[in-house]
Amino acid sequence: MLTVLTDEHFMRQALREAEAAFEQGEVPVGAVVACQNQVIARAHNQTEQLNDVTAHAEILVLTAASNYLGSKYLQDCTLYVTLEPCVMCAGALRWAQLGRLVYGAPDDKQGFMQYGKAVLHPRTQVEYGVLQEECSSLLSRFFRQRRG
Repeated sequence: MLTVLTDEHFMRQALREAEAAFEQGEVPVGAVVACQNQVIARAHNQTEQLNDVTAHAEILVLTAASNYLGSKYLQDCTLYVTLEPCVMCAGALRWAQLGRLVYGAPDDKQGFMQYGKAVLHPRTQVEYGVLQEECSSLLSRFFRQRRG
């Protein structure tokens, strides 16, 4: 019998990636792509490590998922990310024709929802607020530590 895993299960995987970013001094954003009830790709922010402003968790995980599937399109996949994607990442998700996006914490300053869901592919389903408290808490702790 196949056990269908929950959004919370996959978001916890993304949180593990965010914690890895935190430990490396990166803004703690983590992402996983799930397809057919299993994680096929995982990544976290690496902008500092790679000295690359585009090395957001979402961009890196899209590349890994596309390589895994051998396709640039991810219609049958769900991206779980701990922070609402920025406009750059939302644009990449649009080009990938992502099936579903699930994010934890909102990003009122840089998040794509400032511009509306139309930034994404028209068929992309969006869910948000999954483990929001845990996702927000990790980000807050990181920025408190940086200012401290």
